[in-house]
Amino acid sequence: MTKQELARRVKETAYLEGDFVLRSGKRSKYYLDKYLFETHPDILRALGEEFAKHVTPDVTLIAGAELGGVALAASTAMASGKNWIIVRNSKKDYGTGKLVEGTLKAGDVVLLVEDIATTGGQVLEAARVITGAGAKVSKIVAVIDRKQGAGENITGAGFAFESILTKDDLA
Repeated sequence: MTKQELARRVKETAYLEGDFVLRSGKRSKYYLDKYLFETHPDILRALGEEFAKHVTPDVTLIAGAELGGVALAASTAMASGKNWIIVRNSKKDYGTGKLVEGTLKAGDVVLLVEDIATTGGQVLEAARVITGAGAKVSKIVAVIDRKQGAGENITGAGFAFESILTKDDLA
């Protein structure tokens, strides 16, 4: 699937108009429902292939933050052949109580995939969990950059940032 076809598929499946409050607290006249595009196999497969293009030889692991990044990380892992982890939003209070599911080791080099980047808050929290474990985030890549500060916030925090699509690609 070309990037233009991918943008068209994402928009036709997940673009909603109305009055929405985003995770960042900002209001928007449009909403990109990540679960609508992530649950279509053709889109998810194409996204995994696009994310896999960002896997450099030093990358040892793929990561996605709960919940939107989970399917994306799995798809990227399948496309790249790399293992993957899930970074939880908070520790669970049962079972092992882990904040990271899967195996994250000190020294790992991680490609962190994100669904939709608005301010970058959630993905920065995940990046801090990864670096706090002694691993390195090679790059954070989002499906869509809404161009509302995520890029600046993420690079300002010392991480490389790219996106597969931007809000302009969905115009």
